[in-house]
Amino acid sequence: MVFKRMPLEDWFDKYQYEVDYDIGESGMKFFRVKDLGIDLDEVELRYGYHLGRPELRKKIAEMYDGCSMENVAVTTGASEANFAIIAHLVNRSDHMIVEHPTYPSLYEVPRSLEISLSLLRLKWVDRFKPNLDELRGIIKPNTKLITLTHPNNPTGSQITEKTLREAIGIAEEHDIHLMVDETYRDLTFDEPPPLAATLSKNAISLTSMSKVYGLPGIRIGWAVADKSVIEGIRAVREQMTICNSAFGEVIALEILKRRKQVLNDMRSKMMSNYEIVKEWMDQQSWLEWIEPEGGVVCAPRLRNGGSTRELCELLVRKYRTFVVPGYGLEMDEYFRLGYGGDREELVVGLEMLKKALEELSSSS
Repeated sequence: MVFKRMPLEDWFDKYQYEVDYDIGESGMKFFRVKDLGIDLDEVELRYGYHLGRPELRKKIAEMYDGCSMENVAVTTGASEANFAIIAHLVNRSDHMIVEHPTYPSLYEVPRSLEISLSLLRLKWVDRFKPNLDELRGIIKPNTKLITLTHPNNPTGSQITEKTLREAIGIAEEHDIHLMVDETYRDLTFDEPPPLAATLSKNAISLTSMSKVYGLPGIRIGWAVADKSVIEGIRAVREQMTICNSAFGEVIALEILKRRKQVLNDMRSKMMSNYEIVKEWMDQQSWLEWIEPEGGVVCAPRLRNGGSTRELCELLVRKYRTFVVPGYGLEMDEYFRLGYGGDREELVVGLEMLKKALEELSSSS
């Protein structure tokens, strides 16, 4: 068992703090504590509840029809929930299926735990939608878990309610779990499908405060699932983080109390920024894309093919602009472009990207 660094996070570690324009981040622009209007003076810096603060779990459960706080585990970001669920449900002798591309930990964790893994690859020709006939074909007798991510990171693709229900039906038929990363669900362009965990005991919903709420620094995520899965998450957490940050839980609770207004503000910013990106992409002769349907990321590729690594390195070093090269997501011919940041930063960042494309084109 060997845990290796993820190329995506290595890229972030090297370059994100060395640039002036970040148009590669995968969430809405982060808040500062002073922006929140939350009094943290009375927060008790003690160990917290292993499944999360009860008031926070109750507030989260209110968003999931038919679920109670007993179906909620609050974790250190969605990444810990992802790790704990895989570690609980899938043994070395088992098999799991991960939709790809997605955030790398969803496939790097099973690789590190030496779990047999199959990738359900999203294709350009399918507009990055999962092919459920292909899914059926890679299920094995020892398959224990399937994971989907929609709206997808990094492509921004979305699935319909029909597709979600069909995927859940496949999981139920084979008596396996389906975990759906719904991190961007509250920022879909159209009406999203139901929350997966509300549809079946075999379904698990995963999300966090990091992307949509602009709060990656509080490291709060959660899973909603059948009680047996929640207890499994508790057992894994007790050997890792034990509990969450006291500050993070208080901030999460207060923001969720004003969730509707926060999301309205975020949606307005997202759609305004998306229109900027769409107009910019429509003018590009070097790039092409499948337009996203939600979230704040998309995955353009070079029309003439080839790796985007040279482009991304040129952007960082000469134009001090940050995007994510596709090699960090095992899709080398693409790059991840984010549009959840400040409007001015996005506009200038896109101009820098255009200059880098022009420079590479003139030198080739």
